Amino acid sequence: MRWRLVPLAALMGVLAMAPLAGAGAPTDQLRSAVDRAIKTLDDPEFKKPARAEERRAQVRAAAQEIFNFKELARRTLARHWRERTPEEQEEFAALFAELLERAYLGKIELYRGEKVRYTDEKVEEDYATISTMIVTKEGPEVPVEYRMLRNGTRWEVYDVVVEGVSLVANYRSQFNRIIQTSGYAELVKRLRAKQVEIQPPGEGKAKPKSKGQ
Repeated sequence: MRWRLVPLAALMGVLAMAPLAGAGAPTDQLRSAVDRAIKTLDDPEFKKPARAEERRAQVRAAAQEIFNFKELARRTLARHWRERTPEEQEEFAALFAELLERAYLGKIELYRGEKVRYTDEKVEEDYATISTMIVTKEGPEVPVEYRMLRNGTRWEVYDVVVEGVSLVANYRSQFNRIIQTSGYAELVKRLRAKQVEIQPPGEGKAKPKSKGQ
């Protein structure tokens, strides 16, 4: 399972190939965020070591444009979300967004020009599924599926499925195990500690964001 490609496909963006015929707003908005990220990654100026933090900030902005981190957090925490106060929900959403952003943005240097083919778009009322194939330098194609929901006029990603494995389900299993064995407070403690552990070198402490803040 090539989970190392999730940062490239989901948060950093990859270079789009031929457009998907008949694609609608979900694909168009996903592609827009991807294009912004790849433009930053391909810019010679942003490749300079002195601009590493600025490069990460630009890619983070593109991710925040298309990802609904609060919805990701809600689905990841599952039934435990309803047991939290509104303040705890906001805190968890911010911590989870920070975890995803830092874990994946720390992989920026792994980008080697991978490409993506948009292969299908399915829309059912306020939900959409965008199917893509990531084309690697080594040759194999990796299926990546983006699950999106409508938020007003915007379509936002609430889950990413790589080779049949859901990002949300993967974290849900981990978090549920921690809560069941050690309690919710322990999960929050570990997420806070993780912020420091996976902080990209040279990047200052930044206040995490989530949708709805």
